[in-house]
Amino acid sequence: MTYFAYLDEFGHIGPYVSRTNPKYKESPVFGLAGFVLPADEVRSFGTWFFQRKCELLQFEIIRSGEHPALWEKKGSSLYTVANVTRYPELLRFTNRLFNKIERLNGFVFYVGIKKTASPNTHNPNRLYARIFLEAIKRIDGFCNPPENFVLFFDEHNQRSALLTEATKSMYRRTRRRRHLIEPPFHLESHRYQTLQAADWIAGLVGRFGAFWAAPADYPEYDVFLERFGKHVNRVSRHSGIKI
Repeated sequence: MTYFAYLDEFGHIGPYVSRTNPKYKESPVFGLAGFVLPADEVRSFGTWFFQRKCELLQFEIIRSGEHPALWEKKGSSLYTVANVTRYPELLRFTNRLFNKIERLNGFVFYVGIKKTASPNTHNPNRLYARIFLEAIKRIDGFCNPPENFVLFFDEHNQRSALLTEATKSMYRRTRRRRHLIEPPFHLESHRYQTLQAADWIAGLVGRFGAFWAAPADYPEYDVFLERFGKHVNRVSRHSGIKI
C-alpha cells in the first residue's frame, strides 16, 4: 500500500502577541494540515472534490471567468464565522468531505504548535522546518511495512532547505524515515484539486487551533469546534496541536 499525503499551512508563520496587537496579531498557532489517501483512490477523490467545489461555489467560479479546474478559494476565506453560520450547504459539504475521505480508507492529518517566542527571538524558517519534519515523522509512524507514502505540499520559498532536511531524515543512521519514498514534492495549488482540498481542511483546522491556543482572543471560533470538532476528531490520525 502506498499513501499520498497532501498538506498545507494553517495559522501564521510570524510571531504572535495578541489579536489586538497592531503588528503581531495574525494567529497564535502555526502548523500543517490536510489528508492522507491510498494512492489508487486519489484520482477519484480529486474528481469528486472538483465536482463538489463547482456545486458549492458556482457563483464565484462563474464570476471569476477562470476555468473551474484552475480556480481556487483559500480555506481561510471559506471557513469564516459568517460562512459557517449563514450557509448550511457549507456544513453539509464539510461533513461529506470528511465522510468521503473516511470511506476511501484515508484520514485527516494535522500537526501544529502554539507560538510562544517573542517577536525578537521568533524564527519563522526554523518553525516551519520543525513542523515539516514532525509531519513527516508522524505519517512515517502511521505506516507499517510494506506501506509507504509520498508527500505533497504547497509551494514554499524555503523549498530547497526543506527538501534538504527531508532527505537527511530519510537517510540518516538512526530513526530514519523509512516509509517516505522520495523527498516531498512542492506543487502549485491552483493546478491540483487535492491540494486545494488540503488547504480547505487546513483553513478549518487553523480556526480550531486559534481557539485552543487563545480562547479569550478568539471566543467566536467555538462555532467551528461545535459544528465540526467531533467529526474531525473521528477521522484524524496521529494528529495534534501542541498548546
